[in-house]
Amino acid sequence: MGTLGWTGMLSGAHAYLNVQWPTVLNRYLPEGQRKFNVAYIPVTCHLACPVTDYISKFSEAGEIFIPTMFQGFPEIKEALIANRMQAAFIVAPLAVALRSQGVPIKIVYLGHRYGSAVVVHKDGGVKTFPDLRGKTVATPGRFSDERLLLFKAMKVFGIDPSEIKLVEMAPPDVASALAARAIDGFSMGEPFPSQAEMGGFGRVLFHAREYWPDYMSCVLVVQEDLINRRPDAVQVLVDGVARSGLWLEEGQRNREAAADFVGRFYYNQNPALLRWALTNPLSRVTYAPLSPRKPDFDMVVDLMVETGVLEKRIEFEEYTELRFAESSQIQTAWKYEPGSGSAR
Repeated sequence: MGTLGWTGMLSGAHAYLNVQWPTVLNRYLPEGQRKFNVAYIPVTCHLACPVTDYISKFSEAGEIFIPTMFQGFPEIKEALIANRMQAAFIVAPLAVALRSQGVPIKIVYLGHRYGSAVVVHKDGGVKTFPDLRGKTVATPGRFSDERLLLFKAMKVFGIDPSEIKLVEMAPPDVASALAARAIDGFSMGEPFPSQAEMGGFGRVLFHAREYWPDYMSCVLVVQEDLINRRPDAVQVLVDGVARSGLWLEEGQRNREAAADFVGRFYYNQNPALLRWALTNPLSRVTYAPLSPRKPDFDMVVDLMVETGVLEKRIEFEEYTELRFAESSQIQTAWKYEPGSGSAR
């Protein structure tokens, strides 16, 4: 009896701590009442997802979706293909590639602008970009803007892609890999460049905007089935992300508040790390304007074809759905006071 009781207690503790009960219970609600699942990874490009969720808890409308954190984009890709996630924040080239392969998703909004950098070990002997010849540099994946950013810099300096060894690595792993000198550098979104800086072993070689004006990294994609069945719900999601972006753009105080609750309750990161990434300086990442723009994506598609990750061009209208961004009437941000339990 004692053994059975102990086993039961352990099983119960496991279920309580490791099973995502909101997601499980949500499946049994009537279809029209279900919250949809939104995937993200712990980067500033996805910050509007947890900010929207957290503020929604204190708003009259209540929570509108279930956020689910992943550690890398390959896992999110599989979840989208299996329709376990009805929406997700993913890197733009991956969204384009998935759509070209027939995955029924559409880009409806951006995550943020800027916020990516190429970082090297401060004592690794790399002073300029050409010094990366013969070195190993990590990116989030083959289908990432951070990888394309490296190719743009290579073109500027006349470097052949074969001269730099590119490896794929989950974003949360790159700072420790750089500290251990397992890699010579990485091209990644925040807050991982900030993590290397704060750790005292990393140095930003250049920020994305130096070679890519109006740089964007991640986008919000939604399953077409959800768009067709519940367009009002998708509009609420886009409006929420837009509000969160505007709220983050209101200044340092809001960004510090976001760093605190997102770091503690969502990303499992030291809030000081997010605070560094969001405020050092404030222009390091921006959360407006975030409506998808055709010229931005045309450049991404051209680079994908040029670098061999996309077989042929796919037109902007095939992988975007702009009506939600265009219909959004959000002009002011939510007014949220940390600890007040209220928002409007």
